[in-house]
Amino acid sequence: MKLVITVLGVDRVGIIAGVSGILASNNVNILSISQTILDGIFNMVMMCESEAEGTQSLVALQNELKALGEELGVQIQAQHADIFLSMHRIG
Repeated sequence: MKLVITVLGVDRVGIIAGVSGILASNNVNILSISQTILDGIFNMVMMCESEAEGTQSLVALQNELKALGEELGVQIQAQHADIFLSMHRIG
């Protein structure tokens, strides 16, 4: 299952480490990362791949990432790549 993970919020130490740690503990492989900081605002998009299939494993990962986001003061979202691409397709 391919996933798109987005992170947005005020930059601080530990964001990348926290997100990548949760992904590693869930056997999610990071395929590519785009990350920028603009005037102190952190923005990251990750394309990832998980061997786990099904809604239950995705919901568990989303819950872990949401809890981390609340702890770090950022918004973290994980979506199935097909859904993400459908939602953001123009035309």
